[in-house]
Amino acid sequence: MTGAFDRPSYALAADLDRALGDPDAADGPFSYAEIVAHEENDALPPDAVELIRSWGFAQYLVPEEFGGGLRNLEQLALLTRVLARRNLTVSVMFGSALLGVNSVWLWGTEEQRARVARGMLDGSLACFAVSEPDHGSDLGTNETSAARDGDTFILTGEKWPVGNATRGRFVTVYATVEGLGQSLLLLDKEQLDAGSWDNHPFVKTVGLRGHDLSGITFRGTRVPEDALLGRPGAGLTGILQVLQITRTAIGALSVGTMDSVLRIALRHAQERVLYGQPIHHLPVIRRHLVGAYLDLLIAECTLQPVTRSLSVAPSRLSLWSSVVKYLVPTLGEEVVREAGLVLGARSYLREGVASGAFQKLQRDHAIASIFEGTTHVNLHGIAAQLPAVARVAQRPAPGGEDILRQLFDWSEEAPVWRPAGRALRLTNATEDEITRGWGEAVTRARQVAESELPAAEGGALVTVLDAFSARRTAFYARIADGALDAATAEAQDIAAEHCVHHAAASCLYTWLYSFERERGSAGGTGWLVLVLARLLRRLDPADPAAELDEGLLPALEKLILASLDGPEYFSLRTVKAAAGAA
Repeated sequence: MTGAFDRPSYALAADLDRALGDPDAADGPFSYAEIVAHEENDALPPDAVELIRSWGFAQYLVPEEFGGGLRNLEQLALLTRVLARRNLTVSVMFGSALLGVNSVWLWGTEEQRARVARGMLDGSLACFAVSEPDHGSDLGTNETSAARDGDTFILTGEKWPVGNATRGRFVTVYATVEGLGQSLLLLDKEQLDAGSWDNHPFVKTVGLRGHDLSGITFRGTRVPEDALLGRPGAGLTGILQVLQITRTAIGALSVGTMDSVLRIALRHAQERVLYGQPIHHLPVIRRHLVGAYLDLLIAECTLQPVTRSLSVAPSRLSLWSSVVKYLVPTLGEEVVREAGLVLGARSYLREGVASGAFQKLQRDHAIASIFEGTTHVNLHGIAAQLPAVARVAQRPAPGGEDILRQLFDWSEEAPVWRPAGRALRLTNATEDEITRGWGEAVTRARQVAESELPAAEGGALVTVLDAFSARRTAFYARIADGALDAATAEAQDIAAEHCVHHAAASCLYTWLYSFERERGSAGGTGWLVLVLARLLRRLDPADPAAELDEGLLPALEKLILASLDGPEYFSLRTVKAAAGAA
């Protein structure tokens, strides 16, 4: 993560990475050996949370505007990726805290923001008490109620399951408030009457062992009137908007997991000798490892610009956050599966390779597709917006060039996030520069292919772009000309394909805006051809353009191996640095 291309956020993440240490080391609270040993007892390693707090992680949950260190969501995603690379359980603990306080940053009063900021910076946690045992994601059905009693409310109801419900001091509660409707309330447990509420035992889970997934019951709990958070009666809208931020951030959990499992599998493939040679030389093992690495690059290209959009174009998050929440964890699941195939029988063991950490990572990552809206919920949200997007998909968005450059140009960090609930919306309408900029981007890519690239590489790029363009044109025309019922299985498939087109465009823009100096060098464009072919394969495995170009693979494989034991992540920034040095 270090180098000439790093900006302050990357340097900050590198500092955290050093503080946590080498996960393959024999000791330390973030070593695989310690993590796995304590997970056997449903616990976190002693001193793990304290180490994170002493490093100062909590300040990056509090925006700069309110006295913390959080500059933007891109910064927090980079830090989360570092943490998730070791221990998803600890990452989710802090992620649940972020979810619990984001409503305060967006809509809180000056006093609410100041009190919560002080508490978070002092080490307190928070939770988002929305789900109920009988209703799950049916947010329209909410049995928790708050009845008026003078200048207070009497709160009654049960919320479960809730991350940090027991450990959290601050509780953002979704309740039906008498005379106001569905609203959010900000509670501070330190100010609640003892005996008027209680926590549930931790839920036993397959993964994330040691995480506080519990619940809270209110039994006539007296709550001050100034606990109201945001606009009265707008609780459901607020939930849908705040989830856009954490849905995006979840992508960092997946990318961190991808980095870890790929690293574990690749190291095993180098050390494991069969038939007289390390197994990474076997064609089938090679295919799994290369495919997993390309999926990680795709996930990174998809995630990073959407984290930046919170500061650049927050109104787009209603659609873009769902794309990230569906596609990145899906890619993560596939990378875990590819790594498991490389490990073979050892993927099933809770000891041995990497101290058995692969099993933990596999179980922990399964949550990524479930919380903050399941895969089906996010695909439904995408499908509901696609007709409007499809009708303008062939027309560049006004001002799109400026927004795309801010999203995809790494030479500048994302602007500082100034939390404002009014900036988030429930629908993008036709605002989707990532979809609408494809045509112009392909034209520019063709010009680069003709003027800057070797003939073979330029030809391969044009071939895969043409294949994508033909499919894309027909895809959006079909949606624009018909009616799409978002509740159908067909709509889910259509939404999933849109996510692939979104990812392909994101990869292309990353190359155009952040590889301007490197794209003519060795490795500076080959990665783009390979990831586009990999994405095309998801749509049509039989398309000749979906075959990985064997001539482009050796340079990529060399880079993967070179990154294995160095400080760098498996990342496009490593690809960029290598191309720049070529």
